Amino acid sequence: MYVYYPYSHYPYVYPRPFFWYPYPAYPYWNPYWPVGYRSNEEHDMHGNDSHGGKDYGPYPFVINIEEATNNNQTFRTALWTGEHLQVTLMSINPGEDIGLENHPDLDQFLRIESGQGFVQMGKEKNKLDFQRHVADDDAILIPANTWHNVTNTGKMPLKLYSIYAPPQHPFGTVHVTKADAVAAEAAEAR
Repeated sequence: MYVYYPYSHYPYVYPRPFFWYPYPAYPYWNPYWPVGYRSNEEHDMHGNDSHGGKDYGPYPFVINIEEATNNNQTFRTALWTGEHLQVTLMSINPGEDIGLENHPDLDQFLRIESGQGFVQMGKEKNKLDFQRHVADDDAILIPANTWHNVTNTGKMPLKLYSIYAPPQHPFGTVHVTKADAVAAEAAEAR
């Protein structure tokens, strides 16, 4: 004898609840749970795991930038490098700075996700007359051909991401420490 049980025709539920769309996020109704409708690779690409130091450019990409930035443990990692734009993640240790630099042909956007610091900018290397304290959620806009530096003045790493237009660093750049970054930039200058 067969006893009718409403869940016997998995994954269909009768009657369907009013919030059915098309599978609520419950493991016994959604055959795709816990990943949803995405493959594991897509799940990783959409920021639900750490980025693992991979440069995802120049392909379409979505990530939780705040989570990726706060999880970054390297001085600089290129997250996405395209033909006209680059996104890098940075973690600056207490007392360290990015280093005084100037990009003649590109504009730069920095956003502080956590920590506090001090930004200096100016048209001349020895005259950094624009100075501001920065902290969580502050944005820094650096026009092309402007000398600039950001120093971590806090007691924890300063976590930020940077957008360069056009790209500044080679595809897949990972500098674990500031010393690695300085050495790589010196090698590129030769």
